[in-house]
Amino acid sequence: MPLITLILLPFIGSLIAAMLPANARNTESTLAGVIALGCAIQTALLFPQIADGEVLRQEIEWLPALGLNLVIRMDGFAWMFCMLVLGIGSLVVLYARYYMSPADPVPRFFSFFLAFMGAMAGVVLSGNIIQIAFFWELTSLFSFLLIGYWHHRKDARRGARMALTVTGTGGLAMLAGMLVLGHIVGSYDLDNVLIAGQQVRDHQLYLVALVLILLGALTKSAQFPFHFWLPHAMAAPTPVSAYLHSATMVKAGVFLLARMWPVLGDTDAWFWLVGGAGAATLLIGGYLAMFQHDLKGLLAYSTISHLGLITLLLGLNSKLAAVAAVFHIMNHATFKASLFMAAGIVDHESGTRDIRRLSGLRHMMPITATLACVASAAMAGVPLLNGFLSKEMFFAETVYLDAAPWVRTALPVAATVAGMFSVAYSLRFTIDVFFGPKATDLPHEPHEPPHWMRVPVELLVLACLVVGMLPAWAVGSFLAAAATPVVGGDLPEYSLAIWHGWNMPLIMSLVALIGGILLYMLLRWQRQAGHIDTAPLVGTLSGQRIFENLLARLSLLGRWSRRRLSTMRLQWQMLWLVCTAVLAGVLPLWLQGIKLGDRGMLPLSPAFVLLWAVGILCALGTAWKAKYHRLTALIMLGGAGLCTCLTFLWFSAPDLALTQLVVEVATTVLMLLGLRWMPKRDKSLHIPVLSAELRARSRRMRDLLLSLVAGGGMAWLAFAMMSRPFYDGASTFFLEHALSDGGGTNVVNVMLVDFRGFDTFGEIVVLGIVALVVYALLRRFRPARETLDLPEQQRYVPGDLQTDLFNPRNAGDTAVGYLMVPAVLVRLLLPFAALVSVYIFMRGHNEPGGGFVAGLVFSVALLMQYIISGTQWVEAHLPIFPRRWIGVGLLFALGTGMGSIVAGYPFLTSHTFHMTLPVVGDVHLASALFFDIGVFSLVVGATMLILTAIAHQSVRSHRYHARLLEEQQQQAEEAEAAVQQATAAALARGGF
Repeated sequence: MPLITLILLPFIGSLIAAMLPANARNTESTLAGVIALGCAIQTALLFPQIADGEVLRQEIEWLPALGLNLVIRMDGFAWMFCMLVLGIGSLVVLYARYYMSPADPVPRFFSFFLAFMGAMAGVVLSGNIIQIAFFWELTSLFSFLLIGYWHHRKDARRGARMALTVTGTGGLAMLAGMLVLGHIVGSYDLDNVLIAGQQVRDHQLYLVALVLILLGALTKSAQFPFHFWLPHAMAAPTPVSAYLHSATMVKAGVFLLARMWPVLGDTDAWFWLVGGAGAATLLIGGYLAMFQHDLKGLLAYSTISHLGLITLLLGLNSKLAAVAAVFHIMNHATFKASLFMAAGIVDHESGTRDIRRLSGLRHMMPITATLACVASAAMAGVPLLNGFLSKEMFFAETVYLDAAPWVRTALPVAATVAGMFSVAYSLRFTIDVFFGPKATDLPHEPHEPPHWMRVPVELLVLACLVVGMLPAWAVGSFLAAAATPVVGGDLPEYSLAIWHGWNMPLIMSLVALIGGILLYMLLRWQRQAGHIDTAPLVGTLSGQRIFENLLARLSLLGRWSRRRLSTMRLQWQMLWLVCTAVLAGVLPLWLQGIKLGDRGMLPLSPAFVLLWAVGILCALGTAWKAKYHRLTALIMLGGAGLCTCLTFLWFSAPDLALTQLVVEVATTVLMLLGLRWMPKRDKSLHIPVLSAELRARSRRMRDLLLSLVAGGGMAWLAFAMMSRPFYDGASTFFLEHALSDGGGTNVVNVMLVDFRGFDTFGEIVVLGIVALVVYALLRRFRPARETLDLPEQQRYVPGDLQTDLFNPRNAGDTAVGYLMVPAVLVRLLLPFAALVSVYIFMRGHNEPGGGFVAGLVFSVALLMQYIISGTQWVEAHLPIFPRRWIGVGLLFALGTGMGSIVAGYPFLTSHTFHMTLPVVGDVHLASALFFDIGVFSLVVGATMLILTAIAHQSVRSHRYHARLLEEQQQQAEEAEAAVQQATAAALARGGF
């Protein structure tokens, strides 16, 4: 099975899960479990190759010219993380089957869960550092959806936004760091980066890359000072917390630190930044965990503390410390996942997670209590459990560290204090919850959960016991395989024996155990006496408060900027835009300088001068008439556009001329539809005031000068570029390779669908997004009441009101009166225009044309139907569904690109086929044809969606007048009924 299936299968499962019915909880959980377990088994079967030191690699060409290929890479470290992601993921799925309520939207849960699993597998298995950043941001996105799963709860929405803001911002910084790192190495391939450690550390941009990448890693792993977001993520369902905070989300940060350790480590900057953040997080997280009253809150802060321990180990610049960090990643995942699930069982069965209300649960749920006690002991570092072994290695590294004397003194003390904190909060999790008298005021009567809900906890606790008692046999080979890629060479000597004799690490462990017990007893006595309830010393220093204060100040700054700089007047907006563009163009020219070239000029053509004189006059006339004579201005603007089309033809660019001509038509229709809803401006109502007239003249003079500067500057810059000689390699490349490499003689179209197909794909995606945004905005647009009056030719209402205005197949046809002949003509023209569109499309690869122009031609033919016959009639007789056209276009374009990948070529690589048909003969077919079909479909959909969204305002106008007519008819009927009633009453009284 290819490695990429380990990433694709969860995403495919996510799509399937999203389409299953809401009541299919068993089907959903089975689907997710089978995918997770199947991928885990497939990963486990690869261990023999991994144990031999082999690095499995699969590369799919994507953008090889930019060094951006899809690379799937698995070494020992990636294998270990894959097993955590997929193995613990399968256990969490089984647990979630019984935890989630049937009333919850389970398809959404498992869909998000599987998508997050796929994103995390993508981070772990990526062999390209830009690819790592891509999947990194996906984990932030899907964790946001999982944390906010219960979106009806305010704390869930708040925690999800906080997590996304912090980790997403850090991810953007990390992306910038990856770009800098790739620039230093000269490659984005992870294999090339991992062997260039010395080159990176010696580079002047090393510190920049280090800080940016550390921002991504430390925010994701909730390291100080970014630790505040993790406790708020506890609003997620417990299966999500167990998965995100044991094996995936927060582990991604330490994964990145360990992955980059051979490249960025072994420097003073790494030691102080990574080690300092880890030490602070270790102590702060452990200290705050002791004062939490929520079970999941206690586990959240303990997670922060243990992540700080791992980060500190990775920051010590020691190979043995790196091995200990990898070992603790494995151990922490097992006991922390089991503890989260145990906390979820307590919450599920008792109805609360408040430690102050829980007591004596061992009498009602003894098996769960036993499992939780063993897992807590592993977290506390009790001997014969896995947490003890990695904690001993951590203590040893702090004692035997080669550093300054004060560091060698401070670190063992800090490690011992952190160990005491760990024992204290572990005892609080067990003794306060499972021992003591039975609780009597719980929402539910506690009892043991269903057996299969407890099975994942049992398996994980069993792993804690087996690793703790038989470490070399249980994980010796796994740890060696996982740690070798991290240290970047031969492993240092280490021992996984349980007993190493009486030494300083063992004494530190005993001090931590005894001190932790005493600390727990002291804090419990203080709580019972009412002397302490929250964490002292840190009440005023709240990361959450700082974060929210910063967001509030940014919002205030944005509002202040909007009040000072924004305006609803289009003229001022255009002024700011043009000034900014002029400044952006002048500044580099001022700094660098630009001179005219010495290329010879062609002889001046009087016809061309006349053409541009007409164009300039049209442009000036447009500006002159734009205020009060909008239709005249639009006509003259079309004249300037026509001059541009003729200019393209003059310079032998028929493709551009054809495209520009059709765009001019579509743009003109767009402006006409927009002008329909603008209020009239009557020049005769304008009362001149001297001061206002002077201000208006000065404003017009300012705009004229700015226009001359901007237009003259662009003309001079264009002339300066054209006066320089063109390099043959750049100017003739596409001319020489269009037919041989692209299979077509139309260089422009070949560039769009072949050489620069990826750019075109991005452009049509943007076009589709713009169309959807315009559509959404226009749905909320309400025309001014004074613009709702129907044009004179539409005020005729034929036939019966109820029959015509409210029957879409009879009423919206405005082709009456003098519009009847144009309506018949455009309806007859539609099939001919469609045929012309197909002709332009089919000839595009070798002659002027293509999907873009053909789509615009077909759109204009459809728009003519709307203009003449009206929106309601057209949509009743010829439903178009523009959004479907957009979707089909994107699928065609994407399918063409993926087809080349299936064939073993880079994304959107074009192929040419020659076929011989019985009657037709030889047929030349390029794969770019299908990509062009996607362009055609999306252009039609986007154009129609934008323009018909504006045209739908006319439907509202018709409905407005229909309501008026209906109200008038109803009032007339009521008046007539009143007259008849009065007449009948008068007759009953004996006459008037």
